[in-house]
Amino acid sequence: MSQRGLIYSFVAKGTVVLAEYTAFSGNFSTIAVQCLQKLPSNSTKHTYSCDGHTFNFLVDSSFVFLVVAHESVGRGIPFAFLERLKDDFKRIYGARIGIEGPHPLADEDDDDDLFGDTFGIAYNLDKEFGPRIKEHMEYCMSHPDEISKISKIKAQMTEVKGIMMDNIDKDGCL
Repeated sequence: MSQRGLIYSFVAKGTVVLAEYTAFSGNFSTIAVQCLQKLPSNSTKHTYSCDGHTFNFLVDSSFVFLVVAHESVGRGIPFAFLERLKDDFKRIYGARIGIEGPHPLADEDDDDDLFGDTFGIAYNLDKEFGPRIKEHMEYCMSHPDEISKISKIKAQMTEVKGIMMDNIDKDGCL
């Protein structure tokens, strides 16, 4: 795998970036925010490709997790990284997140009090969560085989769950 496998990552609430990390220079953050603004509002996973890089998004509740990766990495490791990042974020901030809201890019027109919201101020969690992003990136880059195996197992479990749910729906058994 390339030394530049996972390049840049952020956590955002809607289009407000809360924390980010990169060890590289470049315009990744600018392009990532442009992609974020164009992210389909009904999407939970989405990838854009640009200049040999993928911009991989995972949306959960009102939060968006992104990682920019070199195309040679594929999609498995970036999405496994995003799942790890999401789980860690929810573990740390879960109590403050509250109940699940609308999709983060849906326009709800309610004027939040930005100063009373930990998750409403740009880069508010950068010092606190940025180092965690770095740790996850380094771990995923240092253990690509393990991450790939975990990603495949999760995909297989999701597939089996889908088949089971289809069978329950067909048979009418609950």
